[in-house]
Amino acid sequence: MSASEITPTKCLRDEHEIILGMIDCFEPALTQAESGEISNEDLLSFLDFFRGFADMCHHCKEEDQLFPTLEKQGIPRNGGPIGVMLQEHSVARRLTQSMSEKLDAHIAGDATAMEYFIDQGRQYIDLMRGHIGKENPILFGMADQVVHGEALDSLTKAYEEAASGDDYCETMKRCMATADRFLEIYNVQRADCQPPN
Repeated sequence: MSASEITPTKCLRDEHEIILGMIDCFEPALTQAESGEISNEDLLSFLDFFRGFADMCHHCKEEDQLFPTLEKQGIPRNGGPIGVMLQEHSVARRLTQSMSEKLDAHIAGDATAMEYFIDQGRQYIDLMRGHIGKENPILFGMADQVVHGEALDSLTKAYEEAASGDDYCETMKRCMATADRFLEIYNVQRADCQPPN
C-alpha cells in the first residue's frame, strides 16, 4: 500500500468486511442449530472467531489505538460516537460470554440452553450489523477527516505494533482459517474478506 492510500481506518474497514462475512455465515448456522443440523464444534468455532478476531484483534485495536487518537484530535469520548461504539462493544462482549455459557450448558445436557443460545446469537447478529453500519460512515468518516500527518504515522505504527504480538498473530491465523472455512461452507462472498496486511 502506498503512503497516499494509507488512512486511519483502512485496516479496520477491511476487518469489518471479514466480521460481516462471518455474521452472514452465523445466521444460517443458527437456523441449522434450531434443528440440530450443526455440530457443537462448529458453534464453538464461531464463538472463538467472534471473541478472538472481532473482539481481541479488532475491537481492542479500536479501543487502544484509534479511539485515543481521535480524542487527541478533539473528538470527545462521552456524548458522541466513541461512547456509543464503546457501549456496543460492551454489549457484544456480554452476548458472546452468555452464548459461550449457554453452549457449554447445552453440551452438558441442558435441554433449554440451545434456545437461549440461538436467541442471543440473533441479538449479536443484529448488534454487529448495526454497529458496523454506524461506525463505518460516521466514526470512521470523522477519523479519515481529522487524523493525518504525524498523528496518522503514529497510529499506523501503533497498529503494526499491536499486530506483531505473538498472541495477536496466533489468534489472527486461527480465526482467519475459521473464516475461510465457513465462508466456503456457506458460500458467502464479500469483496474485502482477505487477511489483513
